[in-house]
Amino acid sequence: MQLIEGRVLWTDKDRFLGEASSGHAMVVDTGSEKTAGSPVELLLIALCACTGADVVSILRKKREPFTSLEIRAVGERSEDFPKVYTSIRLIYRVGGKVSQKAVEDSVRLSKEKYCSVSAMLAKTAKIDVEIEYLG
Repeated sequence: MQLIEGRVLWTDKDRFLGEASSGHAMVVDTGSEKTAGSPVELLLIALCACTGADVVSILRKKREPFTSLEIRAVGERSEDFPKVYTSIRLIYRVGGKVSQKAVEDSVRLSKEKYCSVSAMLAKTAKIDVEIEYLG
C-alpha cells in the first residue's frame, strides 16, 4: 500500500497553502474571492490530469503520432450538502494523425482500469466522455 500525505496551512481569509508529500505546494481558496482554485475545482483538474497521463502513456505505447491533448471537465453538483459531483463530462481534444480506435481505447482503459481519480469520483458522479479530433 502506498501512503500519500496532504496537509494545509491556513494563511488568511479563506485561503490555505496546501502541500503534498511530494513537496509541491499550491494555494487553495475556499471563499468567494476566488484568488485560487477551490477544492472542488481542483478535483476536476486532478481528474483531467489523471486521465490525461493515462491517455498519453497508452498512445505513446501504441506509437500513435498525437501532437496535442487537451482535456476539459464540466461538472454538475448536487444542491444539497454535501454538494458532491453528480455528473461530469470529460471532453478530450486530440491533435495529430491518430487512429480514432486507439484514442477511444485509451480513454476507455483510463476510465475503466487506470485512473484512480475517475474511480473515486464515479462513486457519486456519472462520468461521460466526448472525443474531438483536431486534424
